[in-house]
Amino acid sequence: MKSSIRRRSSMRRRSSGARRSVTAVAVGAVLALTATACGDDGSGASGDKGAEGSGKGEITFWDNNGGVRTDIWKEIIADFEKANPDIDVKYVPIAATEYQSKVDTSIQAEGLPDVGGVGAAMLAGFAAQNALEPLDDRLGKSSLNGKLNDDMVKSLKAAGGGGAEDSTLYSVPTSANNGVLYYRTDLFEAAGLEAPTTWDAFYEAADKLTDKDDNAFGYTIRGGAGSIAQALDAMYGQSGITSFWDSANEKTTVDDPKNVAALEKYTGLFKKATPAADLNNDFTKMVAQWDSGTIGMLNHNLGSYQDHVKALGTDKFRGIPQPTGPGGKRVQVSNPVDGLGIFKTSKNKEAAWKFIEFATAAAQNSKFNESAGQVPSNTDAAKAAWVAKAEPTKLAAQALTDGSTTIVQLPYYLPDWNTISKTDNEPAFQKVLNGSLSEKEFLGTLADQLNEAQAEWNEQKG
Repeated sequence: MKSSIRRRSSMRRRSSGARRSVTAVAVGAVLALTATACGDDGSGASGDKGAEGSGKGEITFWDNNGGVRTDIWKEIIADFEKANPDIDVKYVPIAATEYQSKVDTSIQAEGLPDVGGVGAAMLAGFAAQNALEPLDDRLGKSSLNGKLNDDMVKSLKAAGGGGAEDSTLYSVPTSANNGVLYYRTDLFEAAGLEAPTTWDAFYEAADKLTDKDDNAFGYTIRGGAGSIAQALDAMYGQSGITSFWDSANEKTTVDDPKNVAALEKYTGLFKKATPAADLNNDFTKMVAQWDSGTIGMLNHNLGSYQDHVKALGTDKFRGIPQPTGPGGKRVQVSNPVDGLGIFKTSKNKEAAWKFIEFATAAAQNSKFNESAGQVPSNTDAAKAAWVAKAEPTKLAAQALTDGSTTIVQLPYYLPDWNTISKTDNEPAFQKVLNGSLSEKEFLGTLADQLNEAQAEWNEQKG
């Protein structure tokens, strides 16, 4: 049975009330940040303004994807310390799932590192608490100036500054982890299927490759942690809608009838062309399941490319940009750009900046992204030979720069974004998959939450 409209209204009221206290704190921090920019003393939620320091001694670096990227960061740090023998880097690996809460707690306790990973999805919250050092002037005087992918820089500025691409830069981009459709070339060839370069071809393959009696499925869907961004990608890709907000920048397009229809078609794959276990899939389970089974297609990002190579070799799968939709146009939602930022409380900002400069220069940025399988932020690194050999990275880089793809920018700048997209709606999306909540109701509630958060943000900005 589908849930009632009355139940949806109740859900909206509960989630709205729960978020207001979060929003009030975040907006208050934003106002403090604005006051600092206008000449206040700089004391905000993070308190201590830090110092430039001597440019020597020890700095602490928090890795926002510890474990997964530990080996490559240790290699880069060793190279940095060799080139800068008067600086020691204390490396602290923190799991991606724990990083944001760790930083938020440390902001209040004034226990932040000198430098750390600051991706687009978490940038607004950190900036709103006045925890990050502005980097525009440093970048302008740096050898990096003019060497970083302009779209990645704009994306990070927009994420930290209310959606405006000319806002303050708080994080220097390291990479773009673009969305990829991986497919099993061996299974497609055996079934006589063409590459799933269009959404029609995608759905045809999902159906044709499914044989439940043989435990074979056409697709694996993300039903657990991280499900909302993947669902949004499928919705906008099929509908062809190219903006997250209306022309007045007030109402979201997520509940547009075209997006509702697109979501209905996408979620209709669950248990029909996917394993039932997908209901609880996070990316780890989803990737492991695809690598070890007979599933035709997987949506993930460039970060899992090396896992697929290890499991399948290079001759049984391909990774291509998202399928094209209406009129042959490709539309996809923004995948968070990752980056490095300096925390305002650092007592050695000069040394912290030297580390960021080194890590995002061509040689090290190339080394990092070759290991991660992601798109380099340094334009010289993007020309490295390995990029051409790693087909998913090559195609992703082309799609981002050749005009074939329109990016729908997600509102990472909203202080409520992570709460809305994860805490409030990942469990609701599971209800959609199991049939207890309709796609229209789900997107209606999501739209109400987003519109309220956007109204509060616009009011404070005004």
